[in-house]
Amino acid sequence: MISNFRVIIVGGGVAGLTASHALQKAGIDHVVLERSKEVAPPVGASIAIYPHGARILSQIGCLEAAKAACRPCERFITRGPDGKVWINSGFFGNVQANHGQDILLLERREFLQILYDCLPNKSFIKLGCRVRDVTQDSNGVEVILDDGTVERGDMVLGCDGVHSLVKQRMWDLANQKIPRAITAQEKTSMVTRWKCLVGMGPAVPELGERDMTVVHDDKYSFLFLTQPDKLFFFVFFRLEHEFRWPERRRYTDADAEALAASVASHPICESLVFGEIWQKRIRGSLISLEEGILQHWSHGRIVLAGDSVHKVTPNIALGGNSTMESVVVLCNHLERTVAAHHGGRVSRATLGRVFDQYQRDREKRMHEIMELSSLITRVQAWDGMLPKVLACWVLPFQADHKLTDQLGELIRKAPKLDYVEVDREFGGGRLAWEDEKDSRSPDKAKKMAFVSRLTVYLAGCLTALFLAYSLSI
Repeated sequence: MISNFRVIIVGGGVAGLTASHALQKAGIDHVVLERSKEVAPPVGASIAIYPHGARILSQIGCLEAAKAACRPCERFITRGPDGKVWINSGFFGNVQANHGQDILLLERREFLQILYDCLPNKSFIKLGCRVRDVTQDSNGVEVILDDGTVERGDMVLGCDGVHSLVKQRMWDLANQKIPRAITAQEKTSMVTRWKCLVGMGPAVPELGERDMTVVHDDKYSFLFLTQPDKLFFFVFFRLEHEFRWPERRRYTDADAEALAASVASHPICESLVFGEIWQKRIRGSLISLEEGILQHWSHGRIVLAGDSVHKVTPNIALGGNSTMESVVVLCNHLERTVAAHHGGRVSRATLGRVFDQYQRDREKRMHEIMELSSLITRVQAWDGMLPKVLACWVLPFQADHKLTDQLGELIRKAPKLDYVEVDREFGGGRLAWEDEKDSRSPDKAKKMAFVSRLTVYLAGCLTALFLAYSLSI
C-alpha cells in the first residue's frame, strides 16, 4: 500500500536511486526527477562497494547483480616514484575475513544501471526533468521543471550533487525566513584543494586483474583499480591555491591533455609509464575534488543527502557508501514517522524534528569519514611532512591486518535499513555488526580499535622523532 505522504527526490544518481529502493520498501509515495535522459550516462570512472554498502544492497535486492558484474578485489600495492613496490598487501582479503563480504569494484555507470534495473517499480523514476525552482509552505512543496511541469509533495530530498540547485534554493528560503540563518562561512565550507584526472581504459596486465595500485609522488599521486577486462585510473594533483564556493572551475579536454602530458613519462611500475595508459583510455577527464560538510542539512520541508551535503575525496572510496548510509538513515526516520501518521500528512514541525535527528545521527560519522579520506589523499600525495612520514616510514612496516582492523571498526558501525531484514547468508566475518548481537563484548571491541589507533600514532611519533634527531646530527 502506498502512502499519501509524497517525497520529491531531485537527482537520480546513487543517492536518488537508493532512496527510491528504500521508499518503495517502506510503501512511501515518491518521484525521482533526473535531469539526464539516461539512467546511467557514460561518465565518471568506478565505485567501490564496501561490506557496509553491500549490506544495504542486499536489503534492497541489488547485491547479487552487483556481484555478478565484477570480480572481488585482491591485492593492495603501493609504489614509490620510481615505480618499485613498497607494499604488497592482502588488504582486500583481510576485509573479507573481517566482514564476510568482499569489496566490489564496478564502473559507476554499470552500478547506476544495476540500481535502476533492480527497482521493483520503475515508474517512480522520471528522466529528462531539469528542475528550475523549489518552493515550500506550511502545507507542502512544489518543484517546478523547465518545461513548466509542477511536481507537488510533502517534502523535497535534494540528491543533486555538490553543485545542488536544491541546496541553493534551501539557502535562499532559509535566509528569507530567518536573515543570516545560512552564513557566508557555511556557504563556503566546501573547499577544493585537489584536481583529478579520472577515467577508464582497457586492462593492463602489468597492474594485475583485481588489484589496487597507488603510486606516490610529491604533491600528486596515481591510483589504479583493475578488473579482468578494464582499468580505472585517478591522478590527484594538489592545487597551488585552494578555492571555495561559489568559484567553480570547468576544465576542458585540452586542460586534461596538457596535465596528462606533464606526467606521461612517470613510471607506474617497472615496465609501464602513465602515458601508455592515457593513450589507450576509453574516456578521461579533468575534474575538481570538493570536500566538506554543511552545517545545515535541512530547512522546512527540504532536506539534503549525499554529495549535496557531505563530500569527501575518493582515494579510499568511501563517498558512495556514505551516500547510501545517509539515505537509509533518513528513510528509517521517514518510515517510522509516516507509519505513525498512518500514511497521512506530516506537519512541517514534525518533519523538522525528523530531519534534525537524521543530521544528528550522521554528522559525527561523516566528519570521521571526511577526515580519514582527506588524510589518505594527503598521504598518497605526500602533502606535508607527516603524511610523507606515514607513507614512507610507517605504513610500509605496519602489520598486514592493521589498516583493515582500524577500518573494520568504521565499517561495523555503519547503519542499515531498520525495516528490512538482512539476508541470513550475508556476512559472517570475524567482526560483528554493531547493530547486531556481538559475540565479543563491546569493551573488547573498543579496546581493539584503541590499540590499533595507538599503534599508528606511536609509530608516527617515533618515526618523526627519529627523523628530527637524524637531521640534527
